[in-house]
Amino acid sequence: MAMNVAHKLIDAHLVEGHMAPGEAIALAIDQTLTQDATGTMVMLELEAMGLERVKTEVSAQYVDHNLIQGDNKNPDDHRFLQSAAARLGVWFSRAGNGVSHPTHQQHFGRPGKTLLGADSHTPAAGSMGMLAIGAGGIDVAMAMAGEPFHLKMPEIWGVRLTGELPDWVSAKDVILEMLRRHGVDGGIGRIIEYHGPGLACLSAMDRHVIANMGAELGATTSVFPADGAVQRFLAAVGRSDDWQPLAADDGARYDIDEEIDLSQLEPLIAKPSSPGNVVPVREIAGESLSQAYIGSSANPGYRDFAVAAEMVRGRRVDDWVSFDVNPTSRSILETLDRDGHVLSLLAAGARLHQAGCNGCIGMGQAPANDSNSLRTTPRNFPGRSGTREDRVYLCSPETATASALNGVISDPRDLAFDYPRISEPDDPLIDVRDLMPPLEPGAAREVELIKGPNIASLPEFEAIGEHMELPIVLKMGDDVSTDEIMPAGNEVLPYRSNIPRIAEFCFRGIDEEYPQKARSSGDHCIVGGRNYGQGSSREHATIAPRYNGLRIAIAKSFARIHWQNLVNFGVLPLRFDDPADYDGLETGQTLIFDDLHEALAHGDRITAKSDNGEITLRHDMTPRQVEMLLEGGLVNWMKRHREG
Repeated sequence: MAMNVAHKLIDAHLVEGHMAPGEAIALAIDQTLTQDATGTMVMLELEAMGLERVKTEVSAQYVDHNLIQGDNKNPDDHRFLQSAAARLGVWFSRAGNGVSHPTHQQHFGRPGKTLLGADSHTPAAGSMGMLAIGAGGIDVAMAMAGEPFHLKMPEIWGVRLTGELPDWVSAKDVILEMLRRHGVDGGIGRIIEYHGPGLACLSAMDRHVIANMGAELGATTSVFPADGAVQRFLAAVGRSDDWQPLAADDGARYDIDEEIDLSQLEPLIAKPSSPGNVVPVREIAGESLSQAYIGSSANPGYRDFAVAAEMVRGRRVDDWVSFDVNPTSRSILETLDRDGHVLSLLAAGARLHQAGCNGCIGMGQAPANDSNSLRTTPRNFPGRSGTREDRVYLCSPETATASALNGVISDPRDLAFDYPRISEPDDPLIDVRDLMPPLEPGAAREVELIKGPNIASLPEFEAIGEHMELPIVLKMGDDVSTDEIMPAGNEVLPYRSNIPRIAEFCFRGIDEEYPQKARSSGDHCIVGGRNYGQGSSREHATIAPRYNGLRIAIAKSFARIHWQNLVNFGVLPLRFDDPADYDGLETGQTLIFDDLHEALAHGDRITAKSDNGEITLRHDMTPRQVEMLLEGGLVNWMKRHREG
């Protein structure tokens, strides 16, 4: 039977189940990725499991998120992560070395491999012909311990690309076109596979941009074939031996088919405050702005910075615009400097920041209040930038730079100079000095974990009861993001390893009084609309509400990673059997659940008694997940199985 790329990758790693959409499957994991906003929890989870050394081919820990050192908390956590990586046999990328995704692609990306990352943008590695999936930290910890990754078999969504990108249109506009067509939940339960003759004009780093932001569609992951573009990338970074071809068979089919003619695309922009709120740039041209921001894992390549540098060469950005340049790796920064692009950017008025995620997750470069910020980042959820009342737009480097020059939002096609076409260099500078290899087992066992005063042990959570009467403490609308459930930024993220403290910030983007209401209510439930929990993979958006007493989350639908995180930490996710029942529930009502254990063990329907009568809910869990939930979550389940 002819197979597409996604099916080939899954088939090669399938250890349980069959490749039928919706069926429970388990995949062997070759590589893992963690970063400092999620890695502290992963390392604490591995410590709780008693793991001596990781069992993957490659596991890498990056420090790229929490780089601002306003006090001891972030540097203390960096030292803890470095000591844990040394102890467990994990590669360690020091602060300032680069954003995890492009750095991992440069050093470890390899066609045909699986990668599980504690970061929702892990699918960026699909640009290399890998099956790369974002997950909660505890799922990644399990993979590091040698366990398979469990999920439901996605549908495969084939997107055929034809034509070539016009001048002033780049890879960011391709994924923005997908978001314009399908919104932030169009990819739920699907793997997006790009194919067709249009691939010829997309480099490996162009594909990284597209695969990265497939996460904003809610997709399980995105994949590209491993073709000549991937071979050229690996040759440039000195890893030609890691290349192997991977392509769909002739006659391969997809569950869903779509086509994009690249030649018909135009510059696009996502307006506040959703990646799915996409319009042509020309429709809002002329609106004011105070910031233009280049960088992030969603535009991390040499080309993305070099095209901006060439656009501003010999020119100055507008006096009222902060032009923020955030290099994505030390290697890329050194190569840009070698080629003269850094001087061009600085001479034009750019502010050059250290290599890292930075403003993408509100760690510096927060925009001014009541003003527009154009960014090449992947997300613009409310407050994610670090400014509570922000107005963030997502766009390509071309659009951001054109707007910085003009002082207003601008369609780059209207500039009075030719488009500077830039290619990825064949001879980039490769800096490995801040990428520390694993220690040998004997030396690793001698390493002591370094724990600062901000690191607290994981709370222990009891299992859900047989009978529960739960007040509804919050009712929310559609597309609530994990940034609204658990904010990022310099104020909150330093407490990522201290659950009691970070729990005080829960749902701040929705109801600042939630922590107090939750504590006074005790065990409780919340109600959401469609696509509840979209965005980041960070487990804190589950652990902190659970610490505050959340036992059941009810929604019209859930984002994949957050749904799994809820189960992993013993919170029961239920969806409405009839979405119209959402309208009858309000904050302050009490829902009564009887015989929960019995209902969970014998089907997918759960009945709740409300003020308006009974409502039917569904849980969508596999028998394994039900067992985990009834143990109080994955940590408790693992402890029992290890003791057994």
